[in-house]
Amino acid sequence: MHRFARFLPPLPALTMVNVLDILLVAVVVYEVLMVVRGTRAFHVLIGILTMVSIYAVAVWAGLEALRAVLSFIVPYLGLAIIVLFQSEIRRTLARIGRKNWFGFGQGFRAPEEINEIILAVEYFAERKTGALIVLERDIGLRTFIESGVRLEAHVSRDLLLSIFEPGLPLHDGAVIVQKNLIAAAACFLPLTTNPQLSRAFGTRHRAAIGITEETDCLSLVVSEETGRISVASFGELLQGLEIKDVVEHIHRHFGAVRPTSMQIGEFPADIPLATDAGSKSSDRTDML
Repeated sequence: MHRFARFLPPLPALTMVNVLDILLVAVVVYEVLMVVRGTRAFHVLIGILTMVSIYAVAVWAGLEALRAVLSFIVPYLGLAIIVLFQSEIRRTLARIGRKNWFGFGQGFRAPEEINEIILAVEYFAERKTGALIVLERDIGLRTFIESGVRLEAHVSRDLLLSIFEPGLPLHDGAVIVQKNLIAAAACFLPLTTNPQLSRAFGTRHRAAIGITEETDCLSLVVSEETGRISVASFGELLQGLEIKDVVEHIHRHFGAVRPTSMQIGEFPADIPLATDAGSKSSDRTDML
């Protein structure tokens, strides 16, 4: 042991500052692993760490030939990390920015517009009409809004039904909702590249997940094959939800206090309901 002790540097005294430093480094490493977990970037990260470890061993053991070869590669690993992990870095920075620091950024609080959206989603589910509606939260979606057709129209059930009517020009793509306005329709969204997703997911569902991986928005998806309603947020997709589950998820995602039926449950009489049975009107009132 004494022979190897001379190769090891003396350990510094363990203080509270050092303990805090170690804990912070552990948190950073954990967050990095959580970001790249289950993605192709994880294997790339393992390869980079292996290269750095081999270089450190070569320097420590005095392997000059190996160190000379790796010295041409290791300095460029920083640039390689930025290029290879650009989507993960962007996602991590967005995750830090969307934290509710000091109570700022309370999110979406427009129950009247939620009523209109839910009515449209229920109609799409019954008629098996494909639809993708994105609700903006704190991170702006201007980049994606500019990829579609600008509308800047108030949210209404009838307008959403017109947009997603099969065969019409705006049917394909996503509708982006900002506060109480439909900002744009037929928008192009980034597709998720998560290899763990089933291949059964089509472009609409992959776009719904992809946009939530980069921002803190919430996506509502209706499948045109099955009519099932799905909700995507923070890179995860919940499938086969009931209307009441969708409403609860919206309020929970945006941090809004769930309103009472007196606040949100009464629909105007001139708005046709998505179901033919009049008895379901009261059920919809209760669940919202």
